[in-house]
Amino acid sequence: MALLRVGVLGGSFDPPHYGHLRVATTALDRLGLDRLLVVPAGEQPLKQRYPDGSPVVGAHHRLAMAHACFAGLSGVEVDPIEIDRGGLSYMVDTMRAFRRRWPQAELLLLLGEDAAAQLGRWRSPEALLQMAQLVVVDRSVDGAGDVSVLPWSAWPDILPPMHLTMHCIDVSSSGIRARVAGGLSIRGLVPDAVAAYIASHGLYS
Repeated sequence: MALLRVGVLGGSFDPPHYGHLRVATTALDRLGLDRLLVVPAGEQPLKQRYPDGSPVVGAHHRLAMAHACFAGLSGVEVDPIEIDRGGLSYMVDTMRAFRRRWPQAELLLLLGEDAAAQLGRWRSPEALLQMAQLVVVDRSVDGAGDVSVLPWSAWPDILPPMHLTMHCIDVSSSGIRARVAGGLSIRGLVPDAVAAYIASHGLYS
């Protein structure tokens, strides 16, 4: 009997956009996932403010936008585990909870290249990678992701990362926040339901 393959896609999702949707659909198709868990972070120890000094939007808004973004996408489930847990969000704690939930499943942790390069700063990265296969999402044009900053040679019992190469989409959460703040349209960058939520709650303006 084949193992259940569960992907985990964490992040701020501030806001979620079509790039996130592309990652989700590509991961489902190319990694043969049975399900993909989208996990909006609660309070992130390495990202509580953006470079311009503005705070990360409240967790309840980001969770609602994630639900709006991924609604109806087969195989994808928005999981509020980190927000419900409260306090600082550490992926190692989340992965332990998923391991208890699915003790026999194959867990795959999807990270963008920037996040993967920072993995050494995360809490208990070795323990995290003993529970889940790291998949580095490579959204660059040339498709050659670089995670050489990670000390794989020092962790012989951990599988080296897989790379999920995909066509890049020129969209980012920071760019969307800037467009909203500048009174510009975000049509085509986020699903209509996400745009409607941002407008109705006056986010980023």
